[in-house]
Amino acid sequence: MEQKELLSKVRKIEIKTKRLSNHLFAGEYHTAFKGKGMSFSEVRDYHYGDDIRNIDWNVTARLQHPFVKTYEEERELTVMLLVDVSPSSFLGSSVRSKSDLITELCAVLAFSAISNNDKTGLIMFGERIVKFIPPAKGKSHILCIIRELLNLEPMHGATDLSCAIQYLNNVVKRRCVAFILSDFIAMNYEKPLQMASKKHEIIGIKIEDKLDSQLPDIGIIQIKDSETEETKWIDTSDPHIRKRYAENFRNRTAKFKDSFVQAGSGTIQIKTEEDYVKPLINFFHNKH
Repeated sequence: MEQKELLSKVRKIEIKTKRLSNHLFAGEYHTAFKGKGMSFSEVRDYHYGDDIRNIDWNVTARLQHPFVKTYEEERELTVMLLVDVSPSSFLGSSVRSKSDLITELCAVLAFSAISNNDKTGLIMFGERIVKFIPPAKGKSHILCIIRELLNLEPMHGATDLSCAIQYLNNVVKRRCVAFILSDFIAMNYEKPLQMASKKHEIIGIKIEDKLDSQLPDIGIIQIKDSETEETKWIDTSDPHIRKRYAENFRNRTAKFKDSFVQAGSGTIQIKTEEDYVKPLINFFHNKH
């Protein structure tokens, strides 16, 4: 992508998603995710019923009157965006591809994070780890993440989600909120997910296109698996083939939901042809 075109796309995404973050998601995000602990705020007069363990004995002795320490929740979090850049993520039958939707969602989540003074990092993965951007704050950092997502070419090979989850555990030592954005056409990620969920708060965002669930009835065609690159001829008018295709999608979706439920993690499903605002807000509301 030419630099001028890239900068133009970055600017358009910034304008759209920053507005959504500021007006729709910032407050929802703030209340949905808890901080890492409590930090000292100030001292005040002791009131009947206050926990005596919070008495500040130094101030009490100096002023000859009981005072207690008050605390507030530490709001600063680390938000990690785990983005699937395998070939299937670049497909789309509507006005935007899965990767276009993923980029917008990452921008919304990242701008919501910086509005709360949180750090944001990025892990891009396919059959291997493609890129890691360490967590940091600030608008310029978020724009850097968006540029990386826009300028990326699809990686050949099957999705190795377990590798990405294990990498998250290795590089992010403190507890974080991790969003995994993928179509979840992946195998054997259940155990790594369960292990990572003990350390981090993980949310799976499953990106779906109508071509994932419905095979178009257009006769005999040659198809190519975008991840394995295997090609074969199929009759899309055959009702048995169409039924099996739809069943495979339902099975993958059921596996996705079950894997995250077993790990105690949250899920969101978003379609390329639909608005993503409602699913995100519903998720944030349900976490309150």
